[in-house]
Amino acid sequence: MKLFGKKTSHFKKGLATCMVASMLLSGASAVQADPIWDRWQAAEKANKNGHPELAVPDWKFLVDHYASIGDWQGAALFCGWLDEYYDKIQDYENAIYYYELENMYWLKDGKDWGAVDLQRAEQIRTITDVYMSTSDVEVLKKQGAPVSGKLAKYEPEYGIYIGMYSEQDPAMGNNFVKSQSVYGSKHAHYLAYTPYDAPFPKQYATNAKQAGAGLQIAWEPSNGLDSVQDNAHLREWARAAKATGIPIFLRYASEMNGNWVVWHGDPQKYIEKFRLVHDVMAEEAPNVAMVWSPGDVPAYSMDVYYPGDDYVDWVGVNMYTEPYENGNPATANMQSTSPIERLDYLYKTYSDRKPLMISETAVSHFAHIPQESFTDYGLLNLHRLYQIMPLKYPRLKSINYFNVDLKDRESRNNYLLGDNEAMKNLYSSMITAPFYLKKVEQGSKPADSVGHIKLNDKQNSFQGKTQITPWVKIPDLYIHQIDYFINGKLIESQSNPPFGIELNADQVPEGSTLQLNIYNRAGYQVASKSYPLSADISVTIDGKLQKYEQAPVIREGSTLAPLRAIFESMGATVDWDASTQTATGRKGGTSVSLRVGERKVIKNGQTIELEVPAQLINGYTMAPARFIGEAFGGVLDWDSKARKVIIKTSTTTSMLHDSQAPVSSTSMLLTPHDQRSETVTTSLSGRLVAAFLLTWKNVIMAVS
Repeated sequence: MKLFGKKTSHFKKGLATCMVASMLLSGASAVQADPIWDRWQAAEKANKNGHPELAVPDWKFLVDHYASIGDWQGAALFCGWLDEYYDKIQDYENAIYYYELENMYWLKDGKDWGAVDLQRAEQIRTITDVYMSTSDVEVLKKQGAPVSGKLAKYEPEYGIYIGMYSEQDPAMGNNFVKSQSVYGSKHAHYLAYTPYDAPFPKQYATNAKQAGAGLQIAWEPSNGLDSVQDNAHLREWARAAKATGIPIFLRYASEMNGNWVVWHGDPQKYIEKFRLVHDVMAEEAPNVAMVWSPGDVPAYSMDVYYPGDDYVDWVGVNMYTEPYENGNPATANMQSTSPIERLDYLYKTYSDRKPLMISETAVSHFAHIPQESFTDYGLLNLHRLYQIMPLKYPRLKSINYFNVDLKDRESRNNYLLGDNEAMKNLYSSMITAPFYLKKVEQGSKPADSVGHIKLNDKQNSFQGKTQITPWVKIPDLYIHQIDYFINGKLIESQSNPPFGIELNADQVPEGSTLQLNIYNRAGYQVASKSYPLSADISVTIDGKLQKYEQAPVIREGSTLAPLRAIFESMGATVDWDASTQTATGRKGGTSVSLRVGERKVIKNGQTIELEVPAQLINGYTMAPARFIGEAFGGVLDWDSKARKVIIKTSTTTSMLHDSQAPVSSTSMLLTPHDQRSETVTTSLSGRLVAAFLLTWKNVIMAVS
């Protein structure tokens, strides 16, 4: 674990100013240099006199001038003055523009000095993205899959493994079976550290196996890369790993892109040794998955260490979220930096072909050097880490928490969940959901088949109910309140994480709008975002949720459903006469025919009149759901809260309905607004209705 200290913007500006001034004075002719020098001097004078707004036109002129002649250093310098000015006056849109432009010009100049500018741009960027839960397994599998479609070793289809380093947690230690009692949930795998030259850590594996979990091993060649050889030690270690019989994620020589580890500095040798370890594990220990895991910084130097797709099963990253860089308030203040955007580079570079793992991570809730408590900061970012990152990055499939208080060493931050009740409670409440996978298995997925997709600005729909989860970030850092509206009506207000609400289908009819208003701690509304959102009508047949290319719709107050799809789900055959636009369904001795645009239906030679005629919608024959559900003896209910059509097709039900007289037109009307009860049941024949009423009359008399 190591945080990387970057050059400050003041250092860059000072150095670049000297270099550009030197070029102006010595390398250009007086005729060419004077106009540029005059603009520079005017900007300097205005800024020193406390009127930087007067310098803005000159700074912009100088940016454009130096960019036009390919002097990227000069262009970056004056972008720096502009982005700091706009940042100071809280014109964040312009500040972000010039921070990103400055970074681009530094890169063109061959320097990575713009990394700090990109970081600040992300800190002040307002984000209001929203995700919703869905049970559409095909969509979830698709967004969680690599481009090749082939999952890596132990990769879930979707969902995310949770892991933990607990050795220094007083409540748990390496007794992994305590996870359930301490944190309310099992973990999929646990983390152990071991030197390369040491024997295989059998006790960790034994404890993990006892807990029904896998093991992540951070294997560190502390004596340098040359100590890694294909010899008896490596082979015995691999055979011992195989003997455990548990899934093992082998994180060999991580953070290789940082100069704080001895295996840094020789990318070719690093790649050679990583491939060697991979090959030996492939021969001796097929239960081992190889994890290549750089640190999140410095980002630009990690790629040269990548061993290649054939040698890497998972791409990991080590990253920590803390209020001060390296834990020291005398260095950079990091409170505006969330963990989310720090995964962007790695995700964009590798996620199309490899699953991602946050190999070790933590969020500080107390900084020991200044003796400051950061509970609100900790809660905000713990929520982002576990509830937002898996939604934003569906190829992120494992997060491992480093549960330690580093009171007297390294970053001097307290990450230990057990030392902060609010942090522990939030963590425990989040990881209980089935989306957080508790067992390492090939192709695993959440038991409830629920995942999340991002809302778009055009069309969003769900069935039954959905969990709405916002990803909100504002320059003020702390969120005072989020208000949720449906069609202008306030549904809920929230002031603390975990942010998000659950919506039932009856709250969100077709054509609805979901709106979020965000307020800072001063009480000002600082952001607002709206999304189209509708709840589709769903259909279950004998308890199984159906999926149709054309969803049911409401027309003239009646629910229309796809005739062919439901008939075939009930075991009927369907013929279509295009010349007359007539659909005929047959099952057993029952035949039903209806014509598009007409109310009349012929069932076994008898005429039934529909309340709403059958219609063609997007090329599909749609008819009243009650008629479709009852046509072959089914019993149909309506769940108004979930906007769900429930069809039951038992043998008893079929026999009952085949003996009935023709159903009246009113029995075919199925609307979401029926006031008789929340569940509207199928109509009965006249004799059965009479018997039903007589029975209830007798019951009422007996009770009274």
